[in-house]
Amino acid sequence: MPYINVSTSVKVNDKGKLLEEISSLISSLTNKSRRFVMAKIDDNCQMHFDDETPSCFLEIKSIGSLNPSEMAKPISDFVYKKLGIPIDRIYISFEDVPASLWAWNGRTFG
Repeated sequence: MPYINVSTSVKVNDKGKLLEEISSLISSLTNKSRRFVMAKIDDNCQMHFDDETPSCFLEIKSIGSLNPSEMAKPISDFVYKKLGIPIDRIYISFEDVPASLWAWNGRTFG
């Protein structure tokens, strides 16, 4: 049930590999099964963050298990390592979604 959406101005050559690796990272940081992590990437996006320098915006949603103050650094470091985007060019939005508003397999979690 964790979901991560990566939007970046950088072109990613191996999207599948990046999605697998970021899914594993989110699974580890949330202590939730990788089986339930959904990841999406929109690369080569037209983005403006003060200028046209490469940047990245990540949206992370989950039912509980989010600790933004502990998760921000490892996620930013991952993006820097994999995409070369400096951490001061990365925004991350965390959202703790109520179980009653998240559905899978035809029913909500709460």
